[in-house]
Amino acid sequence: MKNKIIQTLAFALFAAAVGNAAAVTTTMSVTNAVASITSSPIGVNGPVTLSGIGTGTFSAQVTAGASTVGGPFTITLSNGSTFTGTVTVSVSVLTGSGTGSATITGGTGLYIGSTGSFPQLTGTGSFSSSGLLLNLNGSGTIDIGGSTGTTGTTGTTGTTGTTGTTGSTGSTGSTGATGATGTGPTITGVLDAGSYTPNIAQGSIFVVKGTNLSASGFVQFGFPLPTVCTSALCSGASNGQITFTPASGGAGAQADLIYLYNQSGTNQLAAILPSTVAPGNYNVTVTNNNGAVSAPFPATVVQTKPEIITQDGTGAGLAVVQNYISPTETDVNRFTVGAVNGVSISPARPSQTLILWLTGLGPITTGDNVAAPVLDVSQTSKVQVIVGGTPITPSFAGRAPGLAGEDQIDFVLPAGVTTGCTVPLQVSVNGVVSATTFLAIAPDQTSAACVLPGFTTQQLQNLDNGSSYTIGSFDVTQFSISETIPSIGNVNAKIDVAGGGFVSYTGFQIAAYQNYLQPSNACIVSTYSSTSTNPSIVGQAITSKYLDAGPITLTGPSGSGITGLALTETSNIYSVNIATELSGISGIPGMQNNGTVIAGNYTLKGNGGADVGPFTASMTLGSPLTITNGLPSTVNRNTDLRLNWTGGNSNDLVIIVGESSSSAGSVSEFLCTTTAGQGGFTVPASILSQLPPTPSSVTGVASSVLFVETTTQPANGNGTFTAPLTAGGNVNGFFLGLVGTGANVTYN
Repeated sequence: MKNKIIQTLAFALFAAAVGNAAAVTTTMSVTNAVASITSSPIGVNGPVTLSGIGTGTFSAQVTAGASTVGGPFTITLSNGSTFTGTVTVSVSVLTGSGTGSATITGGTGLYIGSTGSFPQLTGTGSFSSSGLLLNLNGSGTIDIGGSTGTTGTTGTTGTTGTTGTTGSTGSTGSTGATGATGTGPTITGVLDAGSYTPNIAQGSIFVVKGTNLSASGFVQFGFPLPTVCTSALCSGASNGQITFTPASGGAGAQADLIYLYNQSGTNQLAAILPSTVAPGNYNVTVTNNNGAVSAPFPATVVQTKPEIITQDGTGAGLAVVQNYISPTETDVNRFTVGAVNGVSISPARPSQTLILWLTGLGPITTGDNVAAPVLDVSQTSKVQVIVGGTPITPSFAGRAPGLAGEDQIDFVLPAGVTTGCTVPLQVSVNGVVSATTFLAIAPDQTSAACVLPGFTTQQLQNLDNGSSYTIGSFDVTQFSISETIPSIGNVNAKIDVAGGGFVSYTGFQIAAYQNYLQPSNACIVSTYSSTSTNPSIVGQAITSKYLDAGPITLTGPSGSGITGLALTETSNIYSVNIATELSGISGIPGMQNNGTVIAGNYTLKGNGGADVGPFTASMTLGSPLTITNGLPSTVNRNTDLRLNWTGGNSNDLVIIVGESSSSAGSVSEFLCTTTAGQGGFTVPASILSQLPPTPSSVTGVASSVLFVETTTQPANGNGTFTAPLTAGGNVNGFFLGLVGTGANVTYN
């Protein structure tokens, strides 16, 4: 039963990225990129889409002149490949609107040697609680380098070669990677099998995504796992072979194959990286069933990278966890007691033993291609399971006996563990922390379901059986921050914004919505690159669908100056900058002044759109909290941090966030939630110690901050509303008021 569950849940197959063309007409869209005006040059980081090519992150270091702002940028796509170039826009884009242009001067991975231009970009900028947000949009053309031979022609049956391949009737391309009509393999991603992110741990399971990687069909291998498919199941003598060759040169190592999948437009290979492959930078190639070899794809091998396997395969959803019931029953962790597709499910319970499935705990000394013996790495490494911010020492952590490349951790929930349907769950190995997932825990030993405020047991059962939940979520926010800006000094800023949208979640994704409203009295930690976008405030990857609600306007109380203020819609996400007040900075053009956020009643009115009909929502914003003695300027990471406050409504949600950058460019962030009525909160040293010490110099969006924010808890007639769906039925919504304060701090 256990192996069947893991095969069903852990090795889900996902769509591969689209292949390249030699020249592409595309539109670049940079959406809500955060610009750090606390650094010089200004760091700009945010999501980007290149139509027809893919999505990823935009990272730039720009310098402001008298009339323009410009500098180098890098677009890192989800497949790990990059485009590099320069961008120049008018200064007015920073806090208003303007135009600019960009050029592509190179690339890596699939796009080595690329060139291109975007001659006309339009841009806007506005302040929000996240900082200065920039948007850029415009069409252009990119000549994809390395996709065809530069001087030769390709025969009709040509295949891939690393330096050009001769077709049966064509001539050899001098630097081409792929024959134009051949069947050569193309790699679009080399990712771990837990969080589906780059960097592969020794002895762990990973996937290679792309096109023409293997023959059509699905082949799964048994022990001993091969490095190449030579049986009658495969077409060709080298089908799906994956080779890691050191970037510095030397002999390559072959991965142990788990399966080859090429069906319905998806081509993905799963394999185990041998424990003997040393940490470092590698070029990965795939040899397919025609004997063709792909262009090298860059990848990094690390010693340890714990990543929890999730039931939706995102690396951020409901974790693959089994609840130990008896020697003959281990239920899959879900929200309610029952069965799905013949598999027993239930929420976990306090004091219960759980089995957590993951990959990346580290290398082993026995063979990776055979069933593993009992190997407990917790005897030589510091392994902790972090449940709701509470670290738990497991009874076992190591390679799952009888499996290969897959790890399991056995641990016991404390009697006083945080309960709920979306309790944050992470794993730490020698200080390396996994992405945040979540776990369902019932309140006691007899409850048949976990507790999710606003949801009935029947609704939770529906989520367990595959239903989705649509929610509307909007807020009015006022955020104050005190920062030190290079060459300027101390600056106090107050930013008033509003926004939100209607979004549909599955049960596996529900924590992305729920953690925002439910105080956990616990903390989670997330780590990300300073060149990527900041993770969602709830610590979850949101992969859900946003709905069109048509025009939406906001009206505030008397004295706010906010009357019928229109929200701007971008990809069905709504936002508006109400006002920005800065002390110590002058001469910034386009400063918004659409009113000011004060205590009182706010009304949101939607006229209706393609997915959501007309609706009205109202909310009363109260007085903010007062932090006793203010926020500290220095935080000792090895000592509990106590924050006390007065004011606010007793049931208001309080969100505490701290962020620190490492000198290597990674950023760690903790997030804790409680209620205002508690009068304060203690951030434990076990959480603070996971943040790196603040370096002497910080650049880009990476920063060292601490802030506290209060959120009204929705109630009937004050923050809750119902809107009709054009497809039938209604959607429940929340309209919140948020007030926060923050400051630069030093973590030592």
